[in-house]
Amino acid sequence: MPTSHQPSEKPTALIATADGQLFYGQGFGATGETVAELVFNTAMTGYQEIMTDPSYAGQVVTFTFPHVGNVGVTPEDDETNEPVAAGLVVKWDPTEPSNWRAAEHLVGWLEKRGRIGVGAVDTRRLTRAIRQQGAPHVAIAHNPDGVFDIEALVKKARDWKGLVGLDLAKEVTCAQSYSWNEMRWAWPEGYKTRSEPGFKVVAIDYGAKRNILRCLASAGCDVTVLPATATAEEVLAHNPEGVFLSNGPGDPAATGAYAVPMIKGVLETQLPVFGICLGHQMLALALGAKTIKMNHGHHGANHPVKDITTGKVEITSMNHGFAVDAQTLPKGVAETHVSLFDGSNCGIALEDRPVFSVQYHPEASPGPQDSYYLFERFAAAMAARRGA
Repeated sequence: MPTSHQPSEKPTALIATADGQLFYGQGFGATGETVAELVFNTAMTGYQEIMTDPSYAGQVVTFTFPHVGNVGVTPEDDETNEPVAAGLVVKWDPTEPSNWRAAEHLVGWLEKRGRIGVGAVDTRRLTRAIRQQGAPHVAIAHNPDGVFDIEALVKKARDWKGLVGLDLAKEVTCAQSYSWNEMRWAWPEGYKTRSEPGFKVVAIDYGAKRNILRCLASAGCDVTVLPATATAEEVLAHNPEGVFLSNGPGDPAATGAYAVPMIKGVLETQLPVFGICLGHQMLALALGAKTIKMNHGHHGANHPVKDITTGKVEITSMNHGFAVDAQTLPKGVAETHVSLFDGSNCGIALEDRPVFSVQYHPEASPGPQDSYYLFERFAAAMAARRGA
């Protein structure tokens, strides 16, 4: 028998979980239905960046912070061209934007881009359910008439296969290679572009965020972005001085079917390699480690991570539902960073050369600059190789 959590006014949206729980709310944005994994994010800002982060493919995001939509949206804050997250859930309906940068209302932005929003939901109850029972499979629906086929929605949630074994990188990667020279935003100029020569870096796009590419450019890199399916031969044909492995969605073991052979081929060249998020997991798999599905993952901008090599604690932004199993790291691969929330692996490095990766998103700057040193470390490794 479904368990129902219903608001006082007539609901126009419904979240149905695979185990039959029903969360009613007020719909906004696009109408219709979608099926995905439900996660929660604890960030207090950055809802537009979260919705356009390709790492959220196949997921509906519950925001634990209630003020979502209050600064509107602006094209400058998109991490990719369109929202990738399947939908969003909030406690309060989005208000009129109050920010000088706002170019559009969140509600209209979602409607135009086919993404469902659900408001007036007890997000604390929903978040507790996710923490205790794991990230559930859900069907969410928005119908202004308030009519829902509950049995059909629960069945759709139950029938959805989930993210385990699902390769989503192919769905969010670029269709063809391109060059990137835009640097980080800085007052008052905004985004400036690189003009001077830099380190030749090939970035593999498993779902790359624009701000990660901007950080590479700001660190002195001339970036060429290649699709997720690029082979080692295609990567090395660009004569790179370093290779970057981007963030992305889905099961790393599934993406690894084609990514791991490429990475192994690159590793044979002794080039510096730097990975983030899914790129971190891909590197670990290529080195012989394994990945595991987490109960509810890490999604937020307040995650403390300890750098074991220095003792420094960084406040980081995270978005991942899979993790590297530190117990499977082979000899010669050191664990460099750990989560202070649950002790899970957050970074690795080869002991004999500049090949390293982290689980978190160092470009997101919740610290705000705690983790930028990783881009500088990558650039320094390429500079050292030039001078060798």
